[in-house]
Amino acid sequence: MKIDIISVVPDLLQSPFAHSIMKRARDKGLLEVNVINLRDHTTYARAQVDDYQFGGGAGMVMMIEPLVNAIESLQKNTQYDEVIFLTPDGENFNQKMANHFSLKDKLLLICGHYKGIDQRVRDHFITKEISIGDYVLSGGELAAAVLVDAIGRLIPGVLNDETSALTDSFQDNLLAPPVYTRPETFRGWKVPEILMSGNHAKIAQWRMDQSLQRTQERRPDLLDDDQ
Repeated sequence: MKIDIISVVPDLLQSPFAHSIMKRARDKGLLEVNVINLRDHTTYARAQVDDYQFGGGAGMVMMIEPLVNAIESLQKNTQYDEVIFLTPDGENFNQKMANHFSLKDKLLLICGHYKGIDQRVRDHFITKEISIGDYVLSGGELAAAVLVDAIGRLIPGVLNDETSALTDSFQDNLLAPPVYTRPETFRGWKVPEILMSGNHAKIAQWRMDQSLQRTQERRPDLLDDDQ
């Protein structure tokens, strides 16, 4: 999978993809992530990419010309499955979306900044608008990192045990059950006996029961969505 990211502050995206699972995915050649500096695509003095908004009001707006220059330059060599704009007023990102995007080959992410981007870019180039939550960040870079991580780990071969992703929270609209590891007893706190029984059928049923109980207690809306 190839993911290109257009950003005003590309240095913010150096660390998230240089460690742990994302680094292994890139080292294996399963995931290619390229961060494009928007300022390299402006024709304005001092690498300007933003300006005051028409009609007045506080906050700067990312200009149409640099963004279109960057998008069209990239599209000359890559046919993207989706051109995604990270924005607080987009559709809330979830595990179902991550699963969907993990089956794609090429994605382009555009990080918003300042007050947002010129609406004409959204009207004519963006195919999907996504938010990672009902709050506002200084820019879309952190949101882009979240998307890449959530999507990238689902690519076959990225995780050492591919079944691990299938038991994550939000798969099948359920939260994950409690998990335990050694030691079996710590300060008198014991691991549930069922997990030590070796009976895989009963363990599977216990985990399903725990997932349902935890979801009912913490996120009953997920069960409503599943109906």
